[in-house]
Amino acid sequence: MTTRRILVIGGSGFVGSHLIAALSHYDVRIIVPTRRAHRARHLLPFPTVDVVTANIYDDATLAQLVKGQDAVINLVGILKGGTGRTRGEPWGSGFDKAHVQLAASVARAAHAAAVPRLLHMSALKADGTAPSAYLRSKAAGEAAVREAFPAATIFRPSVIFGQGDSFLTLFASLARLAPVLPLACPAARFQPVWVADVAATMAESLVRPQSAGQTYELCGPRVYALHELVRYAAQVAGSRARILPLGTALSWLQALAMELVGGPMTRDNVASMQVPNTCAVDCTLPFGRQAAALEEIAPTYLADGRHRAGFDGFREAAGRQ
Repeated sequence: MTTRRILVIGGSGFVGSHLIAALSHYDVRIIVPTRRAHRARHLLPFPTVDVVTANIYDDATLAQLVKGQDAVINLVGILKGGTGRTRGEPWGSGFDKAHVQLAASVARAAHAAAVPRLLHMSALKADGTAPSAYLRSKAAGEAAVREAFPAATIFRPSVIFGQGDSFLTLFASLARLAPVLPLACPAARFQPVWVADVAATMAESLVRPQSAGQTYELCGPRVYALHELVRYAAQVAGSRARILPLGTALSWLQALAMELVGGPMTRDNVASMQVPNTCAVDCTLPFGRQAAALEEIAPTYLADGRHRAGFDGFREAAGRQ
């Protein structure tokens, strides 16, 4: 890899942790900025990673961070538009701040510093006319990145699963606790992609010059209805919880109730699920990669006694025992 210095914004999160594991196979030095260093302590086993305390929303700080980098990777994303709100800001402003304003700032800073490569994480079905603020903000973020840095490589994954996810792991945990799981939008369609496949694809794109300026959709090999995924997660977790599918009205009511108590779902999430989160029929991973099947991977971290499998893999990749 000709890239030697890489700035990974959002590197302490779920995808970032796996991406850093993938990048550790190359001769690189990785900088991970964070406002709270303790949230990145799981990256300490990687000898090639430097965690720095920084506010990525400050333009002057961002300009210093990108200076001298061979690549910048922006993974920042949120699922609730209210995240990061301050008093007086309208609902959904969190999406604009994280997905549009920050994306534009990163792209402008990278361009101004003449950084050779920029990788940007978007979302499958991002569209300016989508029914959810989340998907519209992701589309606006893509447009802002393209305007400031036309050669950016954009990735649009379906829902991502793997060790440390907040999707299958959440449903498995709920299934262990409750005998009945009321499920909103049970017929929503997804094409889950393994986080290690996403990470490996992004890492490989840095040694593929032809990937500059491209947009890649990332999906797994099979399409599932949400109720199939939840039932499977419960079974692998050893639970006999009953899945109770909710109709349209009850799905919206459940989301509203969760919003009020700070739960894991919002009405905007329900709106997102009105759009099938799937790739084209003939869609494959870039660079000839074969996507792993969910059934091959999920048992390694959802089943009892296997929760440390992913972290142990990180340690091995970093050369730590």
